[in-house]
Order: sequence, then C-alpha cells, then structure tokens
Amino acid sequence: MHLNPYGEDAVHLAAALTNRRPESAGELVARCRAAGLLVEGPGTPADLTRTHALLDAWEAVVDAADERERAARLNLMLAAGTAHPRVTDHAGSGWHLHYRDEDLPLGDLLFALVATGTALHLVGRGMHRLGRCAVGECATVFADTSRTGRRRYCSARCANRDAVRRHRAKHPAAG
Repeated sequence: MHLNPYGEDAVHLAAALTNRRPESAGELVARCRAAGLLVEGPGTPADLTRTHALLDAWEAVVDAADERERAARLNLMLAAGTAHPRVTDHAGSGWHLHYRDEDLPLGDLLFALVATGTALHLVGRGMHRLGRCAVGECATVFADTSRTGRRRYCSARCANRDAVRRHRAKHPAAG
C-alpha cells in the first residue's frame, strides 16, 4: 500500500468513493487499484459494507458544523479504524509507518488509511480543508489541497457556472 502514506491521496480517494459510491466489491477493488492502492486478492461483500460505513463516517467529518465537531468525529474514526503506529517494509517498498494491523481485509485497510490520511491532511493543512461544492445544486465533496486553502468548488466547471450565475444576477439582460 502506497498512497502517499496516509496523505493527500487518501483524502482524494475518500472523496472519489463518497461522490460515487462503489456498488460492488469488484468495483471497489478496481477503483482502489486505479488510485494506486496495492490490493491483494478479491474484495468481498464485507469489504463493501465496511467501506460504506467508512464513507458514512467520513462524510459526517466533512459536514461537521465546526472544527471541534470535525475533530470529535475524526477521533471516533481513528479509534474505530486504526492501530498503534508500526514500522514496516512490506512488499519491499521501503521502510515507512503504518497505522493499522497487518493483513487486514480491504474494508478495514481503507478505514485505517482514510482515517489517518484525513487526520494528517487536516492537522497539516488546516481543519477547514474538506468541504462540499459551493454551488447549491451540487453536493460533491472535495479535499482542499490548494496552495491557498480557499477552495469553494468541486471543479472548474462548477466555479465557472457560479461565476456566470453571479454575473447574470448583477447584469440582467435589458428587456
């Protein structure tokens, strides 16, 4: 497993899975592999169920009303999904830290990866660095990894759509 050990890749994966939840264990495995996660073996229905529970918990972190609530919800995820840190060199990929037990099923591995990655993302970049698109009809979740930390939209498309809407509201067509 090498997703920028528990860093920004983990929160981007969580956002992608949240915005379009996997419908089968096979889809979950394929999307994790496409994101760069080393997945050995097939996924199971239990992995899919655990992943959906993870995504529900992660979405509650995203939607928290303030930083204290966000931290409290994230602490619950960390308690439920991680283990004491350990140094490992699995698969000959170099020594690094893991915040999970060895040989976990995919659903549990994702829980540990996302909980720890989200914690490192938020404490390293700012507790406000998760959000939903500012366009009212778009509920897309995103992880803000921008340089300035002021991201408000899930995509350039939504940002442009909102800018056009604001412009038209200020300058209505002459009738």
